Amino acid sequence: MKAFDYHRPTALGEAFRLAGECPGARYIAGGTDLLVRIRAGRERPEALISLGRVEALAGIALGQSTRIGARATIGDLLRHRELVQSYPLLDQAARVFASAQVRNLATVAGNLCNASPAADMAPVLLALDARVIVEGPTGSREVELDAFFTGPGLTALAPGELVTAIVLDAPHDAARSCFVRKGRVGMDIALTSVAVHCRLVGGRLEHVRIAAGAVAPRPIRLRAVEDLLEGREVVNGHGRDLFDEAAHVAVGEIAPITDIRAGADYRRRLTGVLLVRALRWAIGKGDAV
Repeated sequence: MKAFDYHRPTALGEAFRLAGECPGARYIAGGTDLLVRIRAGRERPEALISLGRVEALAGIALGQSTRIGARATIGDLLRHRELVQSYPLLDQAARVFASAQVRNLATVAGNLCNASPAADMAPVLLALDARVIVEGPTGSREVELDAFFTGPGLTALAPGELVTAIVLDAPHDAARSCFVRKGRVGMDIALTSVAVHCRLVGGRLEHVRIAAGAVAPRPIRLRAVEDLLEGREVVNGHGRDLFDEAAHVAVGEIAPITDIRAGADYRRRLTGVLLVRALRWAIGKGDAV
């Protein structure tokens, strides 16, 4: 493993200055992805800039909107009772994220910045209409999460920029949600995953958001499925055929690959099955449609 410099700034301005002085530097928070790649020789940064002492990136705050700081770990989510009660979708994804040891190190923002198509937190945050606050030497901007991912391992971050927070709208009383995933074995990355978030008002679906992971070059919203479901009645038996149709539409929206873990055809079929399961559980715990 190549030697590198290691910096521990206490303020964002200092972190940006260090990044400017060393163009090959990488920001690091939990390091559960980056350090593995460094040890394997897949990345050779000139320096690491730790964000662990930057207090501006810490904390989780709920209010008119919810702000999850870039230093917040997956474990922090699970320990924040008000957050998981307000956003059950975050709780569902965090509980199946790797191991307890990894959850206590891995940050939510880092899972997004790694930009793996199979990242567990990406589909649930896409379904929650999350935005990320991006800051760098030239200022701050807000980016819709759906526009943040640009390809496998690629994001909209410019050189020197980092994600400082994740922002969510306040929870809605009529919200329903479910996250399901399938891996080969325990703690394996997802073969496919599906997140459903919607509102059930008068027996009809509103504000439908469906996202999927591990079935495209980046985590994606299934917008054709959303359009199909928006405004449709789903109680008293009306959801069965509709959900099967949604699964058929979903298969046409995704572009899975065949690799050593699973075939593309299996991932397509599995995505449809998981979508129907997530919709049923989101709306009526599996027995209301």
